[in-house]
Amino acid sequence: MCGRFALNATSDAVKSLLAVMEVDPFPPRYNIAPTQPILMALAGPAAAQGSNLPTRRTMLVRWGLIPSWAKNPADLSLLFNARSETAAEKASFRAAMRHRRALVPASGFYEWRRVGTKRAEPYWVRPRHGGVIAFAGLMESWSEPGGTEMDTGAILTTEANEDLRGIHHRMPVVIDQQDFARWLDCLNREPRDVADLLRPADPGFFEAIPVSDRVNKVANIGPELQERAEGRAAAPEEKPKDASGDQLSLF
Repeated sequence: MCGRFALNATSDAVKSLLAVMEVDPFPPRYNIAPTQPILMALAGPAAAQGSNLPTRRTMLVRWGLIPSWAKNPADLSLLFNARSETAAEKASFRAAMRHRRALVPASGFYEWRRVGTKRAEPYWVRPRHGGVIAFAGLMESWSEPGGTEMDTGAILTTEANEDLRGIHHRMPVVIDQQDFARWLDCLNREPRDVADLLRPADPGFFEAIPVSDRVNKVANIGPELQERAEGRAAAPEEKPKDASGDQLSLF
């Protein structure tokens, strides 16, 4: 899953990773939650003309996709994750999978491991090599009855790899930098042409660090959220029971 993540890289690092013309400076964000603005990168219009210049565009969107056909978003669940296995067929995500695939820069994400029936232990999951990575995302614009347009988005998830399934059975899809162009090319590549990219990260790509439950509160936004919690063990290797109904799973 991906219900909280962080982006504490510099704007220059994000600009370099995504190969975009410009990224407005932003402060480090250590506890990004659904309904908050997130940065996305999409293919720009010049990409279809064979230009060798950086043509990807960035935009801020509300984390929580609202389908264009929705009459009243309050009647829908908060769609901040999309299952990669079914997104191309689901009415809520089908159009975005075909026309508005995106990249979501991140420094890592938080995940909760259910312990017993009333307690969940949080982990900060980051790439072992450090730096900034990109999750697979979907963007959709929604117009309210009054005509105001809102850009919204979701992060695609897949089954957890062997390193993380002891914490949770899902994880966000990470797109390798070498595959950015193919993933973003919605003009020439249909969802079936990029389905092979929607896979778990390779074993060893991520490390999971036990952290305190301060991350549970959206109001806590400091770097201390990513500090190792004393007395907590590393992520277990065993696979837990399916936690799809847990509230903290968030999807």
